[in-house]
Amino acid sequence: MIVVTGAAGFIGSCLVSQLNQNGRTDLIIVDDFSNEIKNKNLANKKFITKVERLSLFDWLKENHKNIDFIFHIGARTDTTEFDYQIFEQLNVSYSKQIWQFCTDNQIPLVYASSAATYGIGEQGYDDEESKIPLLKPLNPYGESKNEFDKWVLAQTSMPPRWYGLKFFNVYGPNEYHKGRMASVVFHAFNQIKQTKSIKLFRSHHPAYKDGEQLRDFVYVKDVVSVCLFLMEHAINSGIYNLGTGKARTFLDLARHTFEAMGVAENINFIDTPLDIRDKYQYFTQANMSKLQKAGYVKPFYTLEEGITDYVKNYLLADKYF
Repeated sequence: MIVVTGAAGFIGSCLVSQLNQNGRTDLIIVDDFSNEIKNKNLANKKFITKVERLSLFDWLKENHKNIDFIFHIGARTDTTEFDYQIFEQLNVSYSKQIWQFCTDNQIPLVYASSAATYGIGEQGYDDEESKIPLLKPLNPYGESKNEFDKWVLAQTSMPPRWYGLKFFNVYGPNEYHKGRMASVVFHAFNQIKQTKSIKLFRSHHPAYKDGEQLRDFVYVKDVVSVCLFLMEHAINSGIYNLGTGKARTFLDLARHTFEAMGVAENINFIDTPLDIRDKYQYFTQANMSKLQKAGYVKPFYTLEEGITDYVKNYLLADKYF
């Protein structure tokens, strides 16, 4: 059996879908299933049973002999939440328990880290593990992810193989429930649908023109592909970047969303909200050489390809992956 935490969420539900398409239905899906909008991500998915997040460790005690692999994708991901104790409980303590279970029972593990650990990128965006203690995340979410990464690297007992994935700016189907935390592509689509225009954040940094802030936008189907590669290939354990390796501007993203929707371009700029302005990343770009050298050579979706697939096959069609 395969355990997937965060299975009703954005990335977790896409992972469940792809596992199903690959013939794996022996899945244990774990989440807080109280959000009915989020639960729509699980419609028509095949699995053995649902386990409530807070009941997971009791369930694992009874069923540990039958588990082949754990994907720990579940996390509190709200970058505008500033109560660190919420992240400490869900992103650090809970993750430590999963790590310990995988170690005790010798079960391979993939867990979700985040590019938010890099802060404004003072140390660059290389997934060199020696740099992780030097990173300065900009918010409690990024801090919690970095704290767990640091804890992992300090362990002398570990699962037979394990992988922490630093997700960059992931976008794609099944993020309907995420509200403010949904991807820029999702918000762009909805703005264009409602107003035939889009508002982007104005630059408050002298090195960047309005709309030319750069991010590494990675399509969720590529994220899932890497997760499954790590389940199927025993590469060296460690912490790996997961982006495309190519930063693109918000203007690129907006223009291709208009194009995919068949709507004339109409882009305006607004001030970045004060509550996130001093914590705003103007540039992110994953160095992907570590994963590529380990054997992952499948091409990533370009921003154009990803937006076209997402908009035409999911958003316009109101469908789930």
